[in-house]
Amino acid sequence: ALPVRPRLLCHAMTSIELPGHPHIAYRHNELFVEDVRVSDLAQAHGTPLFVYSTASMREALAAYQRGFAGRKLHICYAMKANSSLAMLQFFARQGCGFDIVSGGELERVLAAGGDPAKVIFSGVGKTRAEMRQALQAGILCFNVESEAELEVLSEVATEAGQTAPVSIRVNPNVDPKTHPYISTGLKGNKFGVAHERTLATYQRAAALPGLRVVGIDFHIGSQITEATPYLDATDRLLDLVEAIEAAGIPIHHIDFGGGLGINYNGDTPPAADALWQQLLAKIDARGFGDRQFMIEPGRSLVGNAGLCVTEVLYLKPGEEKNFCIVDAAMNDLPRPAMYQAFHAIVPLQARTGMTAPLYDVVGPVCESGDWIGQDRSLAVQPGDRLAVLSAGAYCMSMSSNYNTRGRAAEILVDGASAHVIRTRETAQDTFRQEKLLP
Repeated sequence: ALPVRPRLLCHAMTSIELPGHPHIAYRHNELFVEDVRVSDLAQAHGTPLFVYSTASMREALAAYQRGFAGRKLHICYAMKANSSLAMLQFFARQGCGFDIVSGGELERVLAAGGDPAKVIFSGVGKTRAEMRQALQAGILCFNVESEAELEVLSEVATEAGQTAPVSIRVNPNVDPKTHPYISTGLKGNKFGVAHERTLATYQRAAALPGLRVVGIDFHIGSQITEATPYLDATDRLLDLVEAIEAAGIPIHHIDFGGGLGINYNGDTPPAADALWQQLLAKIDARGFGDRQFMIEPGRSLVGNAGLCVTEVLYLKPGEEKNFCIVDAAMNDLPRPAMYQAFHAIVPLQARTGMTAPLYDVVGPVCESGDWIGQDRSLAVQPGDRLAVLSAGAYCMSMSSNYNTRGRAAEILVDGASAHVIRTRETAQDTFRQEKLLP
């Protein structure tokens, strides 16, 4: 796609940054992503429209790289956060590997030019076909999540005449203090092998044909905003490494998963580099500082790099609620409907001299759960455009065609250039694979 060449403002003009959203700022009351005026993109490509900042993603990635400076590290982007091909291509060009949870995601990695030898395959329900696909591609490691999965993977690898590198995901029973739907490290969650069963599971893995034990991992949840859960889980994981190696099974890499949160609504997660300085101090003190480390950040790399632009269709006053009806909906931005999640909503043009009533910002989908934000103070009128912030993660990747709504277009901004990385779906696109009865 040809890049859009938007109008630029003089660098001398004042800029007001949005807290927690680097490289997204107002310049003379106009919202910009890097050096691109967002209203120009909306005018050229319509709405709803996702816009991402490459500078924000580079900055977020650099924090992890600083935190692990001088260490042996693989950063595997957790692509479920945003799996658009150009986003994967961007992270591959930065030297990242990928954390996948399906055979389809592996296909996306390969289509984007990613290296399969830098791919970690996670997830509780890998099929035999997916296992064969990953073995044939030559992935780095299977993160195995149950004893039953070990048995099946052993069969598949043996039948293929290959050896599957495995790491067992431990459920450390640590509370990540996040939304229950995105908590993954407690006893009641479906993920990983129970802490108490870990040693026995490793002994079984070491005895099975077609498997080669290479590591250990945990992932306790997503949108974590405190260091304590990581520190507690790390202690429990290192206890297990000592016990497993005492049983004669070497652990070559230690995988700390991802899950670090971002600022949605005044959240204050630790900076990635500061968090890992704390964790590495603990790891060094216990004598594991020279190991190969792996991490799988997702949301923290892309979440605050993206926004969704939407147009105000109608203002609907009511006795109990005022509604601001926009053209983006729960099929575009599912997080509020799924998790009651908060996304800041700001105008593309900051208006002065207008009253700002409270509105529930809602979409056109025929569900009462189709809301983007509740009780928001907005000075708007029909035809105005809004930006829903922190929309880089778990929005496009979880979007759907509910109500036969085509998925939005996507733009990746790099400085003064804006590249179309996904064209808007038409109604025909949404039913292209369907067949009428004879």
